[in-house]
Amino acid sequence: MNLQKRLVQRHFSRAAANYEALATLQDQVGQEMLARLPLLKIDPQYLLDLGAGTGLQSRRLNRYFPRARVIALDLALPMLQEARRRKSWRQRQWFLQGDAEALPVRGAMLQMIFSNLLLQWLPDPLPALREMRRVLQPEGLLLCSSLGPDSLRELRQAFAEVDGEAHVHDFLDMHLLGDALVQAGFADPVLDVEHYELQYDDLDALLRDLRGIGAASAHARPGLFTPRKLQRLRAAYEAFRTPTGKLPLHYEVVHAHAWAAALRSDGELQPLHFLPRQSRP
Repeated sequence: MNLQKRLVQRHFSRAAANYEALATLQDQVGQEMLARLPLLKIDPQYLLDLGAGTGLQSRRLNRYFPRARVIALDLALPMLQEARRRKSWRQRQWFLQGDAEALPVRGAMLQMIFSNLLLQWLPDPLPALREMRRVLQPEGLLLCSSLGPDSLRELRQAFAEVDGEAHVHDFLDMHLLGDALVQAGFADPVLDVEHYELQYDDLDALLRDLRGIGAASAHARPGLFTPRKLQRLRAAYEAFRTPTGKLPLHYEVVHAHAWAAALRSDGELQPLHFLPRQSRP
């Protein structure tokens, strides 16, 4: 496992106990993704919640697809332990620790993958998307979300006045994600962008939330929050305070869905001939 993955794993492992109480954005985006399911008309037998965290969306997916077996997979074991603790005994879930770039799932096993705000933590989404295509059956559905480059813009601009280092993660552009989906073997990708804004009373609460959900940047340097730098960061962020007295934090969320294209024996994509999809009962 490379250094960046270890940092991500460590940050999210530390966040497990309080993650669900603090992950306001993840909750909102997950509910928006679930609201799109009726339009996609799929009734999977096996589905993967990739980057499941504490299992909030896994539980919701179980309620939406009561006959499905949901595999909750995450890189951070403490997240999965928390997910197991929170699930109902009636829900059919498997918990699996694993890497999105090397999924411990056999090929063509799944009819659906749901992945809420995972892809932005990967240096390159293509290896993970290829793995998703590998484990999906032809015409299987990938429904995912990621953070776009306009996310955390206030924090990025405030840090620019503190020093010249990169303290905020670089997020993936919607068009690059669409290209990566096609390269990975997905057909008919549909992407759109939603904008969300969280508001805080002060910078301490904002930073506490980011740390509490494990979203500390892998670019962070030791000694970042010295009293002097923190004071300068507070002063710079004040420029964004709203007329209502709140400090905003903006997120650009890229929503995407695509269908696993069939592959020829030479590995090239072949045209899809979609079968009628049955609505869930």
